[in-house]
Amino acid sequence: MTNNLKKPVRTHWLRWLLLIILCAIIGGVVWRVWFSGGPAGGFAGPGGPGGPGGHARGGRGGEMHNQQGKRGGGRWGAMAGGAGAATIVHAGVASQADVPVYLSAPGTVIPNASVTVTSRVDGQLEKVYFTEGQMVKAGQLLAQIDDRTYQATLAQYQGALAQNQALLTSARLTLARYRKLFAEDSLSRQDLETQEATAGQYAGAVKEDQAQIDSAKVSIDYARITAPVSGRVGLRLVDPGNMVQSSSTTGIVTITQMQPAAVTFSVPQSNIPTLIKALHHGEALPATAFDQNNTTVLAQGEVRFISNSIDTSTGSIEMKATFANKDESLYANQFVNLRLQTNVLKNATVVPVQAVQLSSDGSFVFVINADNTVTRKSITAGPAFGTDKQVVLSGVNPGDRLVTDGIDRLTTGAKVSVATDSTVTTTTTDSAASAADTKDSTQASH
Repeated sequence: MTNNLKKPVRTHWLRWLLLIILCAIIGGVVWRVWFSGGPAGGFAGPGGPGGPGGHARGGRGGEMHNQQGKRGGGRWGAMAGGAGAATIVHAGVASQADVPVYLSAPGTVIPNASVTVTSRVDGQLEKVYFTEGQMVKAGQLLAQIDDRTYQATLAQYQGALAQNQALLTSARLTLARYRKLFAEDSLSRQDLETQEATAGQYAGAVKEDQAQIDSAKVSIDYARITAPVSGRVGLRLVDPGNMVQSSSTTGIVTITQMQPAAVTFSVPQSNIPTLIKALHHGEALPATAFDQNNTTVLAQGEVRFISNSIDTSTGSIEMKATFANKDESLYANQFVNLRLQTNVLKNATVVPVQAVQLSSDGSFVFVINADNTVTRKSITAGPAFGTDKQVVLSGVNPGDRLVTDGIDRLTTGAKVSVATDSTVTTTTTDSAASAADTKDSTQASH
């Protein structure tokens, strides 16, 4: 009875094993036909624009291509059809514009004036009236020196002046009497001349006293230290309580005048004719100051000065640009990049900068012809125009269509198709559909 129960079970197991082997054989045949039968198969199936269809599967692929775009007849049809397709490129058009020509040079900011404020009299610094870094105006009180000694000296000279003025008055009255007596022949000439000398002596003493008074007043005025120019004060160099001398080389503070400011720079001597021509006609060259990274505009100004000699060691000539600097964006000794407008190219031909390519034999572009083929043309490149344009001096005419993207796949005579937004969208859709078709085929093979 046990043997009779085991026999049906064994027969059922063998049946499933044979079924699995049969499925494996069928799957292998299908896989072989799918992946190796396409190229060798018939070409009865219709193909799309991308290429002829393969075998029966190829025909199905061709129908799909006619519906979806660039996919050819099946996997092999797509590969065959891609070989003759036009290259998709992006294009730009050459145009005309008035292009300013610039000359760039590094420069250094210098102040309009830099004054070290020192004391012109000796004495103790009593008080300062400025804050470090503040803006001051010419004539503004900055510091006070103890002037009591000078006040006392002034009073002394004023007293001497009063005394000598009184003596002078008395001497002149006496002289008047002596002259009357001399006229009456009651006084000798010697006495008259002596009195005249005495009166003159007192007159001289009065003038001397007045000069001493004026000098004392100047010293008192110098004890009040004021700003000689308008500008920004720096660090205080002497603290209150210290003695200062007029002979000291150490000042109390330095004032830097940065409104206006200037930038000194040098340019190669080859640019002198253009610069001289503009300056001799009384024209100011527009100048723009950029930061050290040459990205941010700091100030707008003009150039009116050019040196009278060339530096023989560098072959350059020094120039100076002036800036109003109302926002104080320029600081003394700051390094900047200066750009000068030296000329304007009228009706210059400009092209997208991406269209200009470089090679060992110079610059070139690909021009798109009317039949959508391209021609490689050598050009003479000029200055840049903005950030996305390039001046072309020869080789391109206004209105020419130029390839700006896809250049690496081109040669003269190559067929191109200029991409548009719809072209890009279709290409993206076709790529996605092709990937999906490949995925379905792979899943079917497995």
